[in-house]
Amino acid sequence: MASKSGWTPSRLYPKEELQKDYQVFRSVLEESHPGLYWYTPKDSMNYYFDWGYRQLNDSMTEPQFRSVLSYVIAKVKCGHTSTRYSRKFLHYLDTARLPQFPISIKVLENDTVVLNNFIQRSNLKLTRGTILTSLNGAPIKQIVDSLVTHIPQDGNNTSYLMQTISNRGAFGGWLRLVAGYAPSYEVGYLDSLGKEQKTVFNLVEPPKKDSGRKTILPQLKEKLRQREQRANELDRARSLQIDTALSTGYMTVNTFNNGYRLKSFFRSAFKELRRNKVKHLVIDIRSNGGGNVAHSTYLTKKIRSTPFKLADSLYAVSRKSRFGNYVRFNGVTGIFMRFITRKKADGFYHFGYFERKEFKPARKDLFKGQVYLLTGPNSFSAAAIFALTVKGQSNVTLIGEETGGGAYGNSAWFIPDVRLPETGIRFRLPKFRLVINKEAVKDGRGVLPDVEVKSTRQSIIENRDLKVEAVRSLIIQKR
Repeated sequence: MASKSGWTPSRLYPKEELQKDYQVFRSVLEESHPGLYWYTPKDSMNYYFDWGYRQLNDSMTEPQFRSVLSYVIAKVKCGHTSTRYSRKFLHYLDTARLPQFPISIKVLENDTVVLNNFIQRSNLKLTRGTILTSLNGAPIKQIVDSLVTHIPQDGNNTSYLMQTISNRGAFGGWLRLVAGYAPSYEVGYLDSLGKEQKTVFNLVEPPKKDSGRKTILPQLKEKLRQREQRANELDRARSLQIDTALSTGYMTVNTFNNGYRLKSFFRSAFKELRRNKVKHLVIDIRSNGGGNVAHSTYLTKKIRSTPFKLADSLYAVSRKSRFGNYVRFNGVTGIFMRFITRKKADGFYHFGYFERKEFKPARKDLFKGQVYLLTGPNSFSAAAIFALTVKGQSNVTLIGEETGGGAYGNSAWFIPDVRLPETGIRFRLPKFRLVINKEAVKDGRGVLPDVEVKSTRQSIIENRDLKVEAVRSLIIQKR
């Protein structure tokens, strides 16, 4: 076993160090997490905590220990509470030439698992949409169900879990964490006649660093100057196209994070919509994982025609942690929260500004035409709040799938990392619990669409976007 100074990715941590880290892990969550028992009762959560500790009966590598932590933390059912590797291990993953898992999957509504990329093996070619049946002799859906028990989600949102495991590279990534990679895999699939076949594939070696890329890299750098690269980055984050023939604007907003000039983009975009007298606006937030709620609120004010609130309640259970040495920015957070929160009779520290604040519609360039909001399981956090806040307005139609972010609320806002002292593994600790609408049913679901449209095996094979097709059909009907 290597010493701490001679760290290696295969280092085995003795059980005493793992148990110390686990006690910090549990204690911080029990002390500071505002939604620890929101969807999982305390006695059940205690059972999972105890189960995790019982697994630490021998030494473990960092991935093995993180697998235990991820299983336990997923039982909190908070999509903002997740584990991360230590900085050393992440650096190792970023710099090592590790073999890659070549299969991406898509889990469909009827529990069918299909291939979501192309696999070429000598004279055998498996195309997108091929139905997968097994992996190394185990039913593929059974493997999927096992892996998603390690994925955190808001409440009881199973559609989010199935989409998360279907995101590019996610199936292989979770398989590596939970089970470790094998040198080769036997995959079962259905051929064109519906008969089960099997083939073997190996992990894929990444391209060598001294490959032909060296000869073209200077040319790429010359072409993509810093300004152009930045423009492309901004365009991927948010964009607007206008179809004058259909009098329709297509706005893609893939993030509400800072750093993408979102406020100035929204300002100029809605001005452009007004100048072109656009009657229909499609807003695509299917890939929007959230970010700064100030940006989602600004967009809401351009759509919502009546005043609105973001929170019926927003509170923390503590201002700072007794385990401050392990919580990032613990001291600064404690000072900051003294100014923005007040302790109420319920014993919680309430963020009164957002509990009282009523936002008004934009005075300038409020869009009054028809709005079609494309949503999906990757619509999370601030994106789900935006979807919920505009849902129900007479000129707004939500099209697609249930959002990944919870409709009743979430635990988020300030989310410092907690670093465990022995392994360096980190986990995210949201400080505030948000209830958007206390009159709503707390069923652990996301924001449901008005018109549900889901991918099918045929649409995957044909590479068709059924949600965009549905929107276009609605616009043509209204015209």
